[in-house]
This record gives sequence, structure tokens and C-alpha cells, in this order.
Amino acid sequence: MEIFKPRGTIDFMKYRGPLIVGSLILAVLGFLSVFWPGPNYGIDFKGGTEVQLKFGKGVTPAEVRSSLAKAGYDAEVVTVGGREGEFLVRVGRVSSLSAEQITKLNKTVATVAGVAVDELKVSPGGDKITLRMSDDVEPASIESTLTAAGAKVRTVNGFGASDQHRYEVQLVGVADEMVKNLRDTIGERAPDAPLRVEWVGPKAGKQLRDAAIKSLLWALLFIMGYVALRFDLRFAPGGIVALIHDGLITVLVFVVLGREINLSTVAALLTILGYSINDTIVIFDRIRENMTRMRDLSMYDLINVSTTQTLSRSLLTSLVTLLSVIPFLIWGTPVIKDFAFALVIGMTVGSYSTIYIAGPMTEWMDKKLFSKG
Repeated sequence: MEIFKPRGTIDFMKYRGPLIVGSLILAVLGFLSVFWPGPNYGIDFKGGTEVQLKFGKGVTPAEVRSSLAKAGYDAEVVTVGGREGEFLVRVGRVSSLSAEQITKLNKTVATVAGVAVDELKVSPGGDKITLRMSDDVEPASIESTLTAAGAKVRTVNGFGASDQHRYEVQLVGVADEMVKNLRDTIGERAPDAPLRVEWVGPKAGKQLRDAAIKSLLWALLFIMGYVALRFDLRFAPGGIVALIHDGLITVLVFVVLGREINLSTVAALLTILGYSINDTIVIFDRIRENMTRMRDLSMYDLINVSTTQTLSRSLLTSLVTLLSVIPFLIWGTPVIKDFAFALVIGMTVGSYSTIYIAGPMTEWMDKKLFSKG
């Protein structure tokens, strides 16, 4: 099926020079934007707490944001699509205890009611403290000691064997503090308890971020190997350079617009890599076919002919895919919108890079490796 039939061969390669320069500039800016001003990482990568709350009628995101700001929270408030009065509240804190408070606890809580504290650990999420005592002690004494040191204790319970003298202290978490502050400012329209709470510690966030980068690098490596084996060495670098170009420009757009980069964004980038290389392989396959049919043509002309022949297929595939993604971008939930936005940017840039990055790079590699001159 062809929706667009060009008359003759379109000279795509004619404009490769200025377009490659422009693409290179954007790709470099995309790389630099990772370091300055830096991406707006979500709680998946930088650590934080996400709370889903259900409010009464008439509560707006601005009102929730303002109420939490008065309590010292720099909160991001997002409406849950299709659910009136429900909001996702994200803050960059995972613990009701600050780093200074944790240090103070470790320094000052050496004994409880005259019993030595052998070990004190604060959980990565900051919502729990575990104590190992040298002897049995009353839970009420532990609560009063920790409260005096600045901790907001919910419950104290013993656990493990009786001769281990271990205690678990549940603290008032970030979500509980937020709900309490909202009840104080908004009143009865505020929720009594959160519907859902998720948190990621800074260490876990860094591990997730490193794993995401590794997944992208491994994907590029395997794609390059696949293209090199299916075709030959002159084709693989062009495909990989085009994929790196697509990813960097997508990141640049996210940084410039201040959109959040999270695990769903990484999933979208991996999807973009697969989609873009598929489009590139279709053209590469046609180039390889034409190399046997049109032996007298140079690589420059082969790329123009092959790209023209597959243009209708590329346009149709891209348009149909975008039509299926755009509704999610408009009516989807916040997480789906971020995913769809990345796909729209990546697929658009990918369609361009297949022609003006992968093609010219293949021509250059052909001159370097296979030129008879």
C-alpha cells in the first residue's frame, strides 16, 4: 500500500551536510544537558515519596500544593485522571527524620533506662528504627528516649528471640506527616489516610539510574552486533549513531521542558531504540537488494533510490503509530503521558535520523572501507 508515490528519485542526500551539522549540535546539547542544567529525575532515580490521596469536593491541586508548601514540602501535585478529588503528591523526602536527626540519634541514644544500646539502625526509608539492647527494656522507655531525641514514634515492639533483646520502632512517616498537615490546613476535605504510599531511597534511586543507563548501553551494543551480522560493517555504525542521536535529542527535549525522567521514560527510550532501528533496517535491506540489482550506482545514489522506494512505507508506519500514541498523550494518566510524550518525540526524530543520519553515515563508511579508489 502506497499513500505517497514520488515522481522519480528524491535526492535526500543533497542536504545531508547542513542537516548533519544541525543534528550534531542538538545531540551535543542533549549530551551536555545531562550535566547542566541536568534532568528532572523522578523519585525512581533521585529518591522520594509518592502518595496517592483522596480529597473532598472543591479541593484543587494548587490548594494542596500551597498547603504543603506552608509545612515545608516542595511538592509536585498531579491530578489522577478520571478520578475526581484524587491526586498524586510527590516529594523529595523518604524519611520524617533529617540527616542531622539520624546523626543525633546515633550519638545521643547510647542507653535506654540505664540499659546499653548495642546497635541502632534507621531503615533506608526512614520509617523504622531497629534497636539491639544489652538487656530487656520497657517499650515505653524506648519511645520516650527516642521522642526526646527528635524521633516521631508510632509504635515500639519486640521481635526475634527473647535473648536477643531486639526492638522495632515504627515511626510516623512522610505520608503521615503530610496527611496531618493537610488536615490542619484544609480541614475535613483532607483525607484521613493515604490510599497508596511508595518510596525510593537515594541509594536505591542511584542504583536504578545506573541500571537504566546500562540497559540502554547493552541495547545499543546488541543492536550494533545484529546489524553488523545481518548486513556488514558499513551499515552498523550508521544505525547506532542514529539511535544515540534519537536518545540524546529526546533527553534534550525533556530537560528543556522540565519534564520528569523516570523508569517509564527509560522504557520509552528502549521502545524508541527498537522502533527506530526497525525503520532503519527496512531501508538498509532495500539498499542491500539494490546493490545487486543496480551495480553501476554509487552508494550515494543507492541510498536515494532505496529511501525513495521505502518512503511510503515509512510514512504510513510512522503516522499509524503516532495516531495510536497521541490519544494516550492527551487523555492518559500522568505516567502514561510521560511515556507517550517520549514516544512521540523519539519516533518523530527517529524517522528523520533514519534518512539523514544513518544514510550519510553508511555512505561515509562505504567510502572508508569499501571504496575501490
